[in-house]
Amino acid sequence: MQESILGEYFPILLFLGIAGALAGIMVLASYIVGEQRPDSEKISAYECGFEAFDDARGRFDVRFYLVAILFIIFDLEVAFLFPWAVGLADIGTFGFWSMIIFLGLLAVGFAYEWRKGALEWE
Repeated sequence: MQESILGEYFPILLFLGIAGALAGIMVLASYIVGEQRPDSEKISAYECGFEAFDDARGRFDVRFYLVAILFIIFDLEVAFLFPWAVGLADIGTFGFWSMIIFLGLLAVGFAYEWRKGALEWE
């Protein structure tokens, strides 16, 4: 019994092994085939088109975090909307109105952020 359960995982392990080997081969091939001639432009730090002028551990404006939180919220919204749309015929009216309430709460939160000026850049 135990051997048959472990035998079902063999294709997955085989797939992961082949994927890991291919990834390693591609990385190794890029080092062998590619030209390795670094210059000052290639090894310089890329910071939005200009040189870094301050310590990397400096403080960021809180608006960066607000935008990141808004992105996560709306990304999760899409993650909830797709299965809801696929199963809408099965969940019925209750599922429809519960999602409308969820989207309404997100819209209220977005309007609050907009009204507070969290999306405005100076």
